[in-house]
Amino acid sequence: MPATPASQNTRRVLVLSAGIDAGGGPAEWLRPPLEVRTARTADELLTILRREEIDLVVADAGALGSMLQAAEPWRGAAILEQLDQGVCVFDAEEGVVWTNATLRAEPPAVMEAVRGACAQYLARADSDVAHAPPRHETLSPVHDKTFEIILAPLFDSRRRATVALLRDITSVRRTQERMAAIDAAGRALVELDAEALPEMDVGERLVLLQDRIVRFSHDLLNFDHFAIRILDRKTNKLETALASGFSEQAKSLEIFASERGQGITGYVAATGKSYICDDVAGDPRYLPGLESARSSLTVPLILNDEVIGTFNVESEKPAAFTDEDRQFAEILARYLAIALHILRLLVVERRSTSGQIAASVDAEIAEPMRDVVTQLTALIAAQAADSPLRAQLQAVLAKVERLDAGIHAVTRSTGVSGLAPEVSEHDPLLADKRVLVADDEDIIRETIADVLSRKGAITVPAKDGNEAVALLAAQRFDLVLSDIKMPNKNGYEVFAAARAGRTECPVILITGFGYDPNHSIVRASREGLAGVLFKPFKVAQLLESVRQALAPAASK
Repeated sequence: MPATPASQNTRRVLVLSAGIDAGGGPAEWLRPPLEVRTARTADELLTILRREEIDLVVADAGALGSMLQAAEPWRGAAILEQLDQGVCVFDAEEGVVWTNATLRAEPPAVMEAVRGACAQYLARADSDVAHAPPRHETLSPVHDKTFEIILAPLFDSRRRATVALLRDITSVRRTQERMAAIDAAGRALVELDAEALPEMDVGERLVLLQDRIVRFSHDLLNFDHFAIRILDRKTNKLETALASGFSEQAKSLEIFASERGQGITGYVAATGKSYICDDVAGDPRYLPGLESARSSLTVPLILNDEVIGTFNVESEKPAAFTDEDRQFAEILARYLAIALHILRLLVVERRSTSGQIAASVDAEIAEPMRDVVTQLTALIAAQAADSPLRAQLQAVLAKVERLDAGIHAVTRSTGVSGLAPEVSEHDPLLADKRVLVADDEDIIRETIADVLSRKGAITVPAKDGNEAVALLAAQRFDLVLSDIKMPNKNGYEVFAAARAGRTECPVILITGFGYDPNHSIVRASREGLAGVLFKPFKVAQLLESVRQALAPAASK
């Protein structure tokens, strides 16, 4: 009867159930993805081996010893000859009595190591070989290979003998060593950022982080082309933070977290599931990345059980990535998520207010004052540029802002601390300067405003691009600090609005991750940008940038 071929992608395993707990043994452990067959007796085992293609036989060492004794010689030999594990019968007096084809195919050094292990096992068992427990050992290295050997007594009262099963675990051991190396590399990514935090700005840390990712990806995973995208929770957009080997077009491709219509990267970000693409030409989810890509691997960046981005690797070879590669990439991605999260943290910290009463007053006053400022701004914008009423309204607005700043200062006993000293003294260069602070992150906007207010500046906050542009159209400012990436309008649009209203008004743009999707820094730099701040930043860096921006105007 012809053998039934195993599926091209499914491995068949034959389990000899004798001597193995049927309730939770290998037959259950190996399902899925393996196709598992079971045999209860030697005859059934032999029948299956004759009729079907079997990739692996799993059996209890003691049961195999019993089978060798119970089965007729030709039957036991026929069964064991077909095992892809090495089998050896060793007698204390005669030495090696029998080996199967798998063991005979190994180099002499391997056979010598097996012979030595068998002799030691029988020597330890002394005279009571029949009751000696099975022994597991590792033979390494033998002819550049690592083996697992299982020794068990051969139940024959007439002789002191053992049966040995030999399994090549070289790939398993290499996998373990590789995983340990990747785990160590991942820890190095995080430790590097933690150590560098007090000494470097985010741009410098990004360079070091990217260098390490490139090196670890190449040396440990053989990955040369990758892109890391960060998920913006507000817009659901995946923005490129780091990339190596990808074209500018691929890096600037707009991708959102979604199971449909947003490519593999969008799918992975939406589901949190890794994805191996063996053939980019035949996968409808694939979106262009590496120009000559033939296959790809994408894994999620997960932090605190939330997807914060994706790690996408591409290869010029088809079907270049295995399930093992996926597992390793997921380990590295775990550390990447932590390292990138650290980069987002501001170096400055905020302290608590002087007490609950002061905090309550500040909270009660803040919203009404904000409403007044908003209404005045709208009225000013509606007036003609040369209208007397516009000038009166601007004067009223200035008084309201000073009142708001005074109340705010009284209810805040402490300002910004952390790695920077207290900054309560006024700076003549900032005194009474009107500064627009635009950032959609409350903590950053408030921190900057707090620092500059304590130096004597009059700060006006804007929570998005639209509000910043509206304020610029209605009011006069001496300095603008604007985040590059905000809802509605980007940093360049805020810069352009500031220059349109007052060409001499300096503008400082703020960015995180070194990410600049609309090339705001490049475009604005050509047109007179005063400076760039990288998040996270120190108070000293903020003040130095502000002083440099205001210094030219002060010298006129």
